Amino acid sequence: MATTLPATYAATRAALHAVAEHVLSPALHRATGRIGLRPTPGGFGTPWFPAGDGARHARIEGTDLVVADRDGGERRAPLRTVGEAAALLGVEPGAPADVYPPVTTIDPDAHLALDPYAAQVIHDWFDLTGRALDELRREFAALDPSISQLWPEHFDLAISMAEVNYGGSPGDDGHDAPYLYVGPWDLDGRVGPYWNEPFGASLGHQAVRTVDDALAFFSTGRRLASVPR
Repeated sequence: MATTLPATYAATRAALHAVAEHVLSPALHRATGRIGLRPTPGGFGTPWFPAGDGARHARIEGTDLVVADRDGGERRAPLRTVGEAAALLGVEPGAPADVYPPVTTIDPDAHLALDPYAAQVIHDWFDLTGRALDELRREFAALDPSISQLWPEHFDLAISMAEVNYGGSPGDDGHDAPYLYVGPWDLDGRVGPYWNEPFGASLGHQAVRTVDDALAFFSTGRRLASVPR
């Protein structure tokens, strides 16, 4: 994980967020009624969903959009605009507003400011977060954790377990850089240095070099969140 973010990071994050909100999740929602995305090799995308006579999967790989069919067919194109990406996937661009209010604005013809290096930093962060969450889910399987999902409106990867959210974000309005978080549904009585956010706790990317670092942060949050108040 990069310790210094490129100057293009914020613009690239906003562009990928827009594609998640206005292209990938709408395609998935139209077919299944669901919006949750997944980390995929080299990026993120939809799970398989019904389309026509078969199934389809769409993903961002680097700065390309890839649309794959079960029969092995694949279409790939550079991400240039939201409109072009939606056309490749065969959907109208635009978030399903009855499900979530989009954070990003939509201009189908506006150029997406994507830097390959900055995009890779984001993809690597989702990959590291996802592997740590998978380990956490295995360790606490008895607590029936939810599956890991990348939520388009927040553009973060997260699970819920025993009324606590665990996840990672590539950044947002309150955080310029990637961070991990632990967010108990009820914050009453959560005191001490670990709880450093209004929503619970966060750990910036510079302190997270490995999956073990992330897992240690999540595990500490699990232990502290379960202490009787």
